[in-house]
Amino acid sequence: MTHPAGSAPVDLVHLADADGHFIVRIAGEPSPLTRHDSVRAEALASASFVDARLDLWLFLGQLDEWEAGLCELVPGRAAQIDTGRGLGFTLHLHDNGWATVSLLDPERITLGLGFRVEDGWVEDHLDRLEQVRRFWAGT
Repeated sequence: MTHPAGSAPVDLVHLADADGHFIVRIAGEPSPLTRHDSVRAEALASASFVDARLDLWLFLGQLDEWEAGLCELVPGRAAQIDTGRGLGFTLHLHDNGWATVSLLDPERITLGLGFRVEDGWVEDHLDRLEQVRRFWAGT
């Protein structure tokens, strides 16, 4: 896999622990066909029972929705990327210090993964979002 413009990977989501990971990594430059409104990404999900790499397209508007979801994320609420078709994912926060990711692609996979999250992980993901936006603007 090559990363955008030969640069280091830019991860929109990066949740990991000793038992696995869920990463959404920008995997390509914005598409000239959609006037830079979309970029290719890949979802990487790994646990003792699964090791998956799934492609998805992210759109600029989805980043705003993701940011709003992260900013309002409290136990019982969720942040999501919903493509409407194909792969999407939802991040749920729980009272016990865990976050769960529900990954759904109706034609390929339905998957749930759980991670113990540390203080500051939401702020880290808001920083990741800004890195993705800077990458996007610079291409």
